[in-house]
Order: sequence, then C-alpha cells, then structure tokens
Amino acid sequence: MNTIKNYLKEFKLAGMLNTLEERLSYANDNHLSHNQFLEILCEDESTNRKDNGHKKRYARAKLPAHKTIEDFDFSFQPSIDKKQINDVATCQYIKDKRSLIFIGNPGTGKTHLAIALGIKALSKNYKVFFTSVSEMLYQLHTSKADNSYYKKLQDYLSPDLLILDELGFKKLPSYSADDFFDVISKRYEKGSCIITTNKNFDQWGEIFTDNVLSSAIQDRIIHYANIFKINGQSYRAKEIKKNEKNA
Repeated sequence: MNTIKNYLKEFKLAGMLNTLEERLSYANDNHLSHNQFLEILCEDESTNRKDNGHKKRYARAKLPAHKTIEDFDFSFQPSIDKKQINDVATCQYIKDKRSLIFIGNPGTGKTHLAIALGIKALSKNYKVFFTSVSEMLYQLHTSKADNSYYKKLQDYLSPDLLILDELGFKKLPSYSADDFFDVISKRYEKGSCIITTNKNFDQWGEIFTDNVLSSAIQDRIIHYANIFKINGQSYRAKEIKKNEKNA
C-alpha cells in the first residue's frame, strides 16, 4: 500500500491518493472488477482536478465578494429584466466575445450583477479577473517605472472575462485615457468585458478629459456590447432607511 501511495504522490495523482483506501474497501465489499475499480479512481482524480482548477480560477479572479444572481432583488430594481440577466448568465456573450455594460447610480446593484456573472463564468471554466478601473489604471501607470508595462497589461488581456468596476466614480488622471484605450482596443472582438459605470455615454468625455479617445473607447465598447440601464433606487439607501425605522 505504501509503495502505491508513493507512486501516486510521485505522479501527482492526489485525487486517487486521497480516496485509495476508501475505494479499495468499496471495491472489495461490492466485488468490483479491476476495470471498475480503476474507473472509479480515475473519476476521483478527474473530480479533484476540476475542483482544484475552479478554486485556483476563483482565487485569481480577485472577486471582492461572493454574490449570486439568485441573491439579487429584481423586485426592487424593475428596470432590470430578469430574463435578460438569466440569458447572459449562460455566458454565450463570452463565446461571442461580446461585452456587458451596466449603467446606474451608486448602490443600484451594478457590481452585484457583475460579480454574479463572473461567478457564472468561473463555473463554466472561464478565466475571470475583477478590478476597479482606477486600480487597473494605477497598476498600469506604475508598471511603466520598471518597464513591466506589457507584462502587467497581460493581466488584463489574458482573462476570458475582464470585469472593470466603477468607471467614472473617481476622477481619472490625464494619462489614464491612453492606458484604458490600450486595454479596450486590444480586447476588442478578442475577449469580453463587464463594465459598471455611474456615467451615461455622453458624460464619458468628462471621465477621460479627452473627447477623441473617449469617442474611440465608446465606439469599441458599444459596438459589441449589451447595455443595461438601471433606473432604480439605491439598495444601500434602502437598508439605511430600514435600519432607521427599526431603531
């Protein structure tokens, strides 16, 4: 038994190693053939690798919270069509290299939906990466100091789905439009994005302080995107009022 376990460790077959003794007992009790026993062990290894792969992808995604579509209160935000959200939750937009844009005031659930769709994508074995727009632009800018810009850029180009949160929430430095355009243009028709923003498209020029680049960014995003406008109230304001009422 120890020799077999050592071989499994050497071959990095952790799934088989973890269930070996349990499966041997099961095989003896149920008079399984060698083929049946080996098939069960292989299934254990496959399941273990899938689970580990999902855990690694989830960790690399850098999601700030665990939020699901099932947790989203569509009755509070009637401007969001639940059927449309369930449609994009199939992740067909990722296969089609399309993007999603959620526009609405702070607290209306944009980030919740972005995270929930990111989790759906992870469950379908897609690579996902979540970042605020300001953090991404800061990381890209500082990477120029040690000439690691193009290496850092790959962090935002390699995922199947890049989630860019809070576009327009913070005033962006003048240099940021070039870097944002770099990411969007290189992902255009090659990878999907989810963008959340509190600014309508006619206000994007204010975000980037460069109307020409702003128009170029919009053109590439809108051309291949599904747009969701949330006109409802803030969930956070709702909770504050609820707490004040119960106090």
